[in-house]
Amino acid sequence: MNEETTPQSPPPLEEAPAATESVTPPVSPGPPARTGSGGMIPWLIVAVLALGLAGWQWMETRVRLAETRQEIARRLAESDAAAGENRALARQAQEQLGALRDKLNEMEARLAESKSQQEVLGNLYQNLARNSDESILTEIEQGVTLASQQLQLAGNVQGAVLALESADARLADNGQPQFINLRKVLARDLDRLRALPQVDIPGMYLRLENVIETVDALPLTAASRPRDENRPGPPAAAPPRDPLSLDYWRALAASAWRELRGVVRIQRIDRVEPALLPPGQEFFLRENIKLRLLDARLALFARDQRTFRNGLHRSCAWIERYFDGEDKAVQNGLQTLRQLAATEISIELPNLNESLSAIKRFRAEKEH
Repeated sequence: MNEETTPQSPPPLEEAPAATESVTPPVSPGPPARTGSGGMIPWLIVAVLALGLAGWQWMETRVRLAETRQEIARRLAESDAAAGENRALARQAQEQLGALRDKLNEMEARLAESKSQQEVLGNLYQNLARNSDESILTEIEQGVTLASQQLQLAGNVQGAVLALESADARLADNGQPQFINLRKVLARDLDRLRALPQVDIPGMYLRLENVIETVDALPLTAASRPRDENRPGPPAAAPPRDPLSLDYWRALAASAWRELRGVVRIQRIDRVEPALLPPGQEFFLRENIKLRLLDARLALFARDQRTFRNGLHRSCAWIERYFDGEDKAVQNGLQTLRQLAATEISIELPNLNESLSAIKRFRAEKEH
C-alpha cells in the first residue's frame, strides 16, 4: 500500500520550549574574606596622618622659604638703591668739602694779608711815632684794626674784646683829656661785643671729634642680639611609650613645638622696618657718617649754621636708623650731636667802623 505521508508542520514557536534559556543555579555564600588583623588599622591611620602632616609641613616650609627669598631680594634691591644715593651724597659731600677748602684757603690768604698789613702798620708806627700822642693813637688804631679783622675773618669775639680792652687800657694809662671821646666810642663797641652770646668753638670741636672717633665702633641694629634670651627650663619628663595614649601625642606635639621655637626666633624692633645692610655696605655707611661730621666740623669754623645743622641732623638720622639705639655709645653719640645741633654758631657780629671812624677824625683834627 502506497500511502502518502504528509509532512508534519512544526509546532508554533510560542509553544516550543525555550531551548536557549539556561537556569543559573543559586550560588551559595562562601566564607567571608579575611581583611587582616584589627591592630593594623590604627597604625595605618597614624602613618597616613604622619605622612600628610610631614608633607604639609614640607610644603609650608617651601612656601615660607620662597617668600623669605623674595623679601630678601627686595631688601637687597632697596639697599643697592640706598647705596647709590649714599655714593651720590658722598660725591656731593666731597664737592662741598672742596668748596670749603677753597674758602679756607681764601681765609688763610686773607689772614696772611692781614699779617702783612700788621707788619706794615708796625713799620708805619715806628716811622711815625714822633711824640707820645701819635704813638698812642697809632697803637690804638692798630689794636682796633686787629679786632675788626678778628671779627670779620675769624669771628673771634673774645679776641676782639681783648684788643679793644687793651686799647682802652692804653688810653686810660695816658690819662689825657683829649682821648675821652675816643674812649666813649670804644666803650660802646665793647658793650656790644660783650653782650653777644659766647660760643665755645674749641669745646664743640673736641666733642665733635670724639663722636667721629667712635663711629667705627658703633654696633649695627642688624647685628645686635635680643636682650632677653630664653633660659633653659627644667628637664622635661620622659614621654609615655604607648602611641595609642593621649599623653604620648601631647608629649610629641610639645617636643615638636620646642624644636620649632628653637629654629625660628622672633625679635621686636621698635621701628617701621628693620634696617638691613648688605655685607659690603657697612663700611660705606660709617664713612658717609664721618664725612657728614667732617663737613659739619668745617662749617663750625666757618660759622655756617645751615650746613652745620644739616650735617649733624643727617648723621643722627643715619645712626638712629642703622645702629643699635640701646647701646650706651650710640646713645651718648646721639645726645652729643643733638646738643651740638641746638647750639647757635651763626651770630650776627657788629663791626667796629664807629671806633675806626673816631680814630680817623681824631687824627684829622689833630693835624689841623
